[in-house]
Amino acid sequence: MKPDEKPVILLDGNSLSIEDIVAIGIGDKQVALAADALERCRASRTFLEEEIAARRIIYGVNTSFGPMCNKIIEDSEVEALQVNLIRSHAAGLGEPLKPYIAIGVLVIRLNTLLKGFSGVRIELLELMREMINHRIAPFIPECGSVGASGDLIHLAHMALGLIGEGRLYDGETLKPADEVLKAHGLAPMRLSYKEGIALINGTSAMTSLAAFALFGAKKLLRLACVTGAFSLEIFGGIDDAFDEDLHAVKPHPGQVSIAETVRRLYHGSANITPRSEMHERIRQQQQDGPVFETTINVQDVYSVRCTPQVLAPVSEAIDLAVRTVETEANSSNDNPIIIPERKKIIHGGNFHGQSIAFCMDALSMAISTLCNLSERRINKLLDPKLNEGLPEHLIPGTIGLTMGFMGAQYLATSTTAENRQLAGPVSTHSISCNASNQDVVSMGTVAARKAFKAISNAKHILTLEVLADLQALSFRNADGLGAGTGRIFTILNRDFRVYDNQRVFHDDLVRFRKLLFSSQLFDDLAVYWREAG
Repeated sequence: MKPDEKPVILLDGNSLSIEDIVAIGIGDKQVALAADALERCRASRTFLEEEIAARRIIYGVNTSFGPMCNKIIEDSEVEALQVNLIRSHAAGLGEPLKPYIAIGVLVIRLNTLLKGFSGVRIELLELMREMINHRIAPFIPECGSVGASGDLIHLAHMALGLIGEGRLYDGETLKPADEVLKAHGLAPMRLSYKEGIALINGTSAMTSLAAFALFGAKKLLRLACVTGAFSLEIFGGIDDAFDEDLHAVKPHPGQVSIAETVRRLYHGSANITPRSEMHERIRQQQQDGPVFETTINVQDVYSVRCTPQVLAPVSEAIDLAVRTVETEANSSNDNPIIIPERKKIIHGGNFHGQSIAFCMDALSMAISTLCNLSERRINKLLDPKLNEGLPEHLIPGTIGLTMGFMGAQYLATSTTAENRQLAGPVSTHSISCNASNQDVVSMGTVAARKAFKAISNAKHILTLEVLADLQALSFRNADGLGAGTGRIFTILNRDFRVYDNQRVFHDDLVRFRKLLFSSQLFDDLAVYWREAG
């Protein structure tokens, strides 16, 4: 492979993963079109042409759209019909989707069309491929989709670029679409029947947003297991809260998995308090009288002890969302659906985004729960009444003259509150529109945008928790860390400096947030996960 070439993902309509979407979106990989998928597309187009020649009435081909579907269009106007649909529905406002997410939209739409049930021509698929591989991203405003007849507004903006109208990102620069296509030796499409509605009548925008959200959510969950293990070791937590037999009698899959992960992380630690040794240590403090008070915790606080139970539904919500999003990304979700081998053109509602909406609402709730846990552990580290002998606000210098993590805690508190608000569901807020033709809508793209924002916020909070953990470990227990926590501490500590009030805290946060959620760091951590089993 030449140095300037990138690995290629073969799009076939059936096997696109979240990791693929992200890798293509950020420019790490390119795409090619599977030969068998192209054959299915040719068969679908041929059958559609036969049905049109037979004077069949087909929605969106020779009829108008939505509640105007009883208006039949003359053959001479079918091309104008498709272009008018795109221009009229390119009606979004707000900040544009990031170019990498917009390329993800293009990738998912191309993959769904490659299933071969949409009746589009090969030339359209090839243009979409070329735009992806040339890093030409559609300009897509974030607001407008109700997620019922798919992402009509978002995908209309995507389709504008394909016909040489509107604007496109050439790399990071926004330019007129026709100029960008010409600069890359590409010609805009002249749409034929069915192709306008096939492009915009689907769920690809919400699915791209959801894919990038989930990619971040999976990183957050892994990091939350690390910070959970760090907290256990910093405070000398008791081992039996993570005992395999404890979780076997409440066997939620996420709970069992999280407990096992944390056990692997602290395995071999000299900091953990074994329950078997605690009894004698407490008895050594016994005094005369009917009651005596020990300085040793008989049980840890919930933010330490209940990590598996709290993160269990988070893990399970992520797993469910991954299955849902990957199913959607490999589905035909426009209308009508053309199945040539069965001689069928089927009118239905595969464009509806309720599945994505529901799992994105659940993901927002899950991420809010993860943030609750992280924020409480940060508070325990900083509050001298709770932090079991650590310096107040983790201050390494003169307490009172220097502030340590006092100000930074507000970031975690306020952002956790914001994520609690974002956890409110939007998929239940159906509002009838389109002259009551779309009388039940999903709000799936709003839900996905909300989840994406919540995950970005959560990265702020986990970044601060990691910095607080490393600061706490600079005072105690770093030498006794377990095999997993020790290895991860070594990786993180390469870039960590104790905060001593000689720097602006914001700069540490920016640097560490980028480090924690960069691909390279998680590549390093992945070595540990694999070796740990």
